[in-house]
Amino acid sequence: MIEPGAHPIEQESYRLLAERVDLQGRAAGERTIVERVLHATADLSFADSLRLSPGALEAGVLALRAGAPIVTDVEMLRAGLSRLDALCYLTEARREGDDGSGLTLSARGIRIGGARHATGAIFAVGCAPTALEALLDLVEDGSVRPALVVGVPVGFVGAAGAKVRLQSTSGLAFVSNAGERGGSAVAVAILNAIAREAL
Repeated sequence: MIEPGAHPIEQESYRLLAERVDLQGRAAGERTIVERVLHATADLSFADSLRLSPGALEAGVLALRAGAPIVTDVEMLRAGLSRLDALCYLTEARREGDDGSGLTLSARGIRIGGARHATGAIFAVGCAPTALEALLDLVEDGSVRPALVVGVPVGFVGAAGAKVRLQSTSGLAFVSNAGERGGSAVAVAILNAIAREAL
């Protein structure tokens, strides 16, 4: 969905999308998210690979309207959010130094975020599959209960498997995709689309 007053380039992008991909099988809210991802990436494969759990959009909208914090795995994702404030704990994880856990910096940052925002936050992972795995460990042991997880990490190692694990975690609201593709730009597009619905 294009907002009134959108730049002509954005209007043309959405017009071309409507010609090139049929999203009529998607519910209106889902379609908004998929369109935003396609516009942001020019990768039409997301039309088929993007997955939303039942009620995911509604969970995100309610969380944003309630002022829920957004915790991101990397600063690039946080910086791309046009209407939303978000938190990233990479700097803090770096400052604390290697804790001997063997976790990546992004995973340690997500664990800090989970400790600070155990209930009702939105967690967004666009870069590091290890961060998504660390978050899911916290969810499965009951120490973190997110309002929504945007899990679209990119990479040849671990990304596809982390997404399968996310999508099979019972009772968890998520927006994700299948396969190795993903990235911070995809996560930003998803969150900005949800923000448009919420705000």
